[in-house]
Parts: sequence; structure tokens; C-alpha cells
Amino acid sequence: MITRRNWLVYGVLLALWVMLLGWQIAEHMRVQRNAHAALIHRAEDISNTLGLVMRSQRRWSGTIRKERLEEAMSVLIKPGEIEAIAILNGAGDVVAAAGEPLELQTKGMVAGEYWDKDNLVVMNLVDLGTNMTHDLESTNVTVVLPEDQRTQIFNRSNRPPRSAETTNAVRTTNASGFVFRGPRGTNEFPNYFRRPSWMKEDDYKNIIQKQGVHSFAVVLSTDPIDAASAQDLWLRLTMVLLATLAAVGGFLAWRNVAKTSELQLRLVRASELNSHLKEMNVAAAGLAHETRNPLNIIRGLAQMICKQSDVSPEIAKKTRDIINEADRLTAQLNEFINYSRPREVRRATVDLQSVFSEVVRALNYDIEEKKITLQLPNEPFKIQADEQLLRQALFNLVLNAVQAVDKGGNIDLRFGKTTPTDGYIEIRDNGPGVLPEHRTEIFKPYFTTNEKGTGLGLAVVQQIVLAHGWEIASLPNEPKGALFRIDHVKLPGA
Repeated sequence: MITRRNWLVYGVLLALWVMLLGWQIAEHMRVQRNAHAALIHRAEDISNTLGLVMRSQRRWSGTIRKERLEEAMSVLIKPGEIEAIAILNGAGDVVAAAGEPLELQTKGMVAGEYWDKDNLVVMNLVDLGTNMTHDLESTNVTVVLPEDQRTQIFNRSNRPPRSAETTNAVRTTNASGFVFRGPRGTNEFPNYFRRPSWMKEDDYKNIIQKQGVHSFAVVLSTDPIDAASAQDLWLRLTMVLLATLAAVGGFLAWRNVAKTSELQLRLVRASELNSHLKEMNVAAAGLAHETRNPLNIIRGLAQMICKQSDVSPEIAKKTRDIINEADRLTAQLNEFINYSRPREVRRATVDLQSVFSEVVRALNYDIEEKKITLQLPNEPFKIQADEQLLRQALFNLVLNAVQAVDKGGNIDLRFGKTTPTDGYIEIRDNGPGVLPEHRTEIFKPYFTTNEKGTGLGLAVVQQIVLAHGWEIASLPNEPKGALFRIDHVKLPGA
């Protein structure tokens, strides 16, 4: 029965386990978020590094060599971590790239993070140290050109002559500390990449549109964060498993403590009841002992009346009935006193074959009267036992067998070794046997299937057997009869 206190303890253990489980789930999700954020920051750091590279490579013309830029980008590629880097124009087309070719559709993608099963793509706007919004809204565009196109566009022979406006330019510094030269008397910055005088407007806009730097696309592998997440998950699962084992262990420990406390309480109550039963047993034994004296007097008076010469046959018959009932009651009282007597075992080396012979000699009249065939081993067999108690137990068992078999029946007495230190004793008969439902009940006091029996014979046998530390059982004797077997009988030197 689960008490209220037990429910409270089990509820606390369950609540602690649930709290730990929720904590581990929250921590695992936090680790995943931190890993994702770290990967995004890594992409931002790469974008910032590329921005510094582009800022160091661009010149007054606002152009960057594609070969040098891709070479610098290739240095940052690390298979399994950084898969690809690309610089995109405003339309989403690749201007310069390094690493694995981009397999995603970059057109229409805006700045942000794009996750798929194996990769993370981070889109960052190019920041070269100027106001980003101003760069996007104005024509101050940085252009990435191959070397042959740069040579073609910025050939000195194609440059227009300096105008008075350019000659009168002043030095101006922007927010990032870069020095520019603008028209004197103005605060305007010139375009980084300006249309040469010989280039058509459409060609100029086409170059700006196709080769102008707009954003970075950094492709990072999610394998590192997947591995870190899996490792953290296994760690959390291990902690949850240990917590589960601890909770189950606490549950079992508390249940054992509760059961131990309950058993201790029961033992105390049983001890009190046992003391009470002992007192009642002593009182009952004393009462039985005192009852024998009046019975002996009654029996003696009945014998005197029966022996008188002038007694009538009817009175003589009744006095004989009184004598028989007094003898029967006296036998029952003697067995009860014998059963209630404490068993103090005084072990010694006993020859079991000799004890069997004495028991058979005591029952020889009954055995001969029923013409019973009795088989008794001839070889000696030494055991450790209290000889007097052993003789009494074997006498009761053999007497039961003699009473159970029919005229001309068979009784077989056996003994032997089961282990080098233990032996067994068997009493077999071919009587009616014991019903399966009675095989454990027959050892209880006052349980008997014999109308003339008292029901204490086998109870005394079990009492003696248990006092020696042995075991007794009632078994079927194939093909017919009963078998009483005593096991764990100690041999000399055991």
C-alpha cells in the first residue's frame, strides 16, 4: 500500500527528473542557437575581411583586379568549413568567386541567412568604409574587372585632358579616413569608377550593372555545428540517463526503506504476539498437565467399578467406555504437551540405521499384525542429530505409514547422500497417499485425515525437523502411496 508520504517522495523525485529534463532540453537548444550564431558571425567576419582586402586593393579609379581578389578569397576557403565565397552584383550574378560553385539561386536574395540541409549561405552587403546607404543610392560603385578589361578601359591614351575644375580640386577626407580630391569650393566626392570620355553611356551602365560590387555570399558547411550539436545531445542524453537511473535508484531505495520500516513494525508486532503466544502456550501446557490428574482419578474409579463382582453388565460396559475415553484424552494431552515443549537440539553423531531398527522394533507388533513388508537398509549411515528427537520424529513417520497401508502393504525406509556434506531420509509406503491439496496442510497442528488421529504427529515431526535446520516435504510415491523426504541432513564433519 502506497502511503501519502510515499506519494509525496515519488512526486518530488518525478518533479526533479522533469526539471532536469527540461533544463537539458533548454541547454541543448541554447547550444544550438549559439552554434548557429557563431557560424553567422564567422560569415560576417569573412565578409569584413574581404571588405578590408577590397579596400586595400582598390585605387582612385574604383576598380579591383578580379584575379587578385579571387586569389585572396581562395586563401579563406577551408573544405568542410568554408565551402565557397562569392561577390555578387546588384542583380545577384556572381562577379568573383572562390571554392565550390554556388548551387543556389542567388538572384532575388537579399541580405540575411539562408539555411539548407548541409550549408549556410550568408548574404552581406559590401561595406568598404563608406556610408552603405549612400553607396547604394549613389553612383560611387566599386567594380571588379579582369586585368584585360582594366587595361582597355583605363588606357592612358584614352584619358581626357584635365579640366580646370579637376586642377582646382581640394583634398577631402571621408568618415573612414580616406582622402579624396573634389572640385575646389565643394564638399562632393568624385565617383570611384567614372565613365571614360570615350566610353558610351550604355557601355558604362552595363559594366556598372554586371561588374559592380553589391554583396558577399559566404557558403559555410553546417557539419561542424551538426557534430557539435550531436556531441552535446549525447552529453545531455547521458546526463538524463544518469538522472533517470538516480531517480529510479532513489525510488527503489525509498521503497526499500518504506518496506524495511513496515517489516520492522510487523516484526515488533509479531514479537509481541509471539510473546503472548508463548505465555498462552505455557498456560495451555500447564492446564493440560493439570488435567491429566483428574483424568487418572476418573480412570481409576472407573476401573474399580468395573472390577466389582456385583456390577451389572450395562454399568461394566459404560465404565469401560469411560476408561477408553480417558485413555484417548490422556494420549491427546500427552501429544499436546509434547508439541508445546521447546525443542533444544543437542547434536551428536548418530547411526541412522540403528535408530531405524529401534523404531521398527517398537512397532513390530503392529507390523506383524498387518503382515507389512518392511525394507530397511543394512549398511550404517552416520548423521549429526539429537538422537532422542530423531527417534521420536522417525517413530511418528513410520507409525503413520503403518496406519496408512492396508494389510500386506509395503514400507520402504531409505537414506543416502545428496552432497558430500548433506544427506536425506525417506519413508515410502504404498497406501492411499496424500492428496495434493493436503501435502502442506498435514504438517499443521490438529489437521488429520485419520478419524482416530490427533493431528499433532506430523506437526511434531516438522517441529523437530526445523529445529535441526532440515526440510521435510510430502511427495507422491509412484505408482501409489506417500513419500516423506527429509533433506539437508548434516553428515559428520560438515
